[in-house]
Amino acid sequence: MSLLFSSLAFLLLITTTTTSSPAATPLRRGYYSATCPPAEFIVREVMRKSLLSDPRSAASVMRFQFHDCFVNGCDGSMLMDDTDTMLGEKLSLSNIDSLRSYEVVDDIKAELEKACPGVVSCADIIIMASRDAVSLNRIHNLIPIILCFFNPLFSVYSVFVNQTGGPNWEVKLGRLDSLTASQADADAIMPSPRANATMLIDLFARYNLSVKDLVALSGSHSIGKGRCFSIQFRLYNQSAIEPHFREKLMDLCPMGGDDNVTVGLDSTPVVFDNAYFRDLVGGRGFLNSDQTLYTFPATRRYVERYSRDEEEFFRAFVEGMVKMGDLQSGRPGEVRRNCRVANGGRPPAPAGFRVDRWIS
Repeated sequence: MSLLFSSLAFLLLITTTTTSSPAATPLRRGYYSATCPPAEFIVREVMRKSLLSDPRSAASVMRFQFHDCFVNGCDGSMLMDDTDTMLGEKLSLSNIDSLRSYEVVDDIKAELEKACPGVVSCADIIIMASRDAVSLNRIHNLIPIILCFFNPLFSVYSVFVNQTGGPNWEVKLGRLDSLTASQADADAIMPSPRANATMLIDLFARYNLSVKDLVALSGSHSIGKGRCFSIQFRLYNQSAIEPHFREKLMDLCPMGGDDNVTVGLDSTPVVFDNAYFRDLVGGRGFLNSDQTLYTFPATRRYVERYSRDEEEFFRAFVEGMVKMGDLQSGRPGEVRRNCRVANGGRPPAPAGFRVDRWIS
């Protein structure tokens, strides 16, 4: 049984959405309340299973929103595989050897298609899954699992989910999926790990995101790991690194060593908290694009504030995620049935065309 969702099918109002007009899609909370009521529940349950099997997927999936929304808006383009006629974003400089866990979105989409075929976009899945990657395990949930049945007693075992400890928030939904993707666009937009604060401020300003948003959203590096490849230049060419931290990094990432060794992006890489900002204050930022937030005056004051007040950081992070989720290109789109490829073979429908039907 697919997460018990098939039993809900008779309750669902299904909307089959074809290609839309170029106008930006209005976003709102509760967008799927009539057309796919269990959508957010389905996303959360698949994310829960993913975190149980691979705790690192939390950081990976959370970053999907950044890498998707900054390149031509939040349209699911980063999920598309290359084709004979299209180089997508997966092999772009910022994504190759960096992003992972695409299969988590595949699993979510498969469950949603069983419950509500053709309704929930891949772009919206990214937004919901990114939120759940942060918020799903705010407190330690004891999950009872019946592993075996003995005569006449049940043997019940329990497992603990790795907790990220981050904030929860409502998301606005209603996005459409892009019809194409562009490696060139991703290469031209996404910042390098060597980027300085001035470059990052300019980039965020292009999307009407403030300096405050920049610093708060950089706090996404509170969870996850980075490759030694990303620290080599900073480690062996810069002096603004706390000595003991430098010694630790040199042991893990020696010159000429394995660039694919991974290191926590902050001192608590499996917990979403404000340790990232405390580390920056102490000169222990992993990436240059992180540490520069403390050395640059315009961003330093926010780093200091968030290092002292975790709840303020959480509020600013949520605000930034919601604002970033509003980014749209206004290009034509569709609801993909497979997040890796455009539906194809279907001519664009008239603007606003929808077919609604009750499933009984």
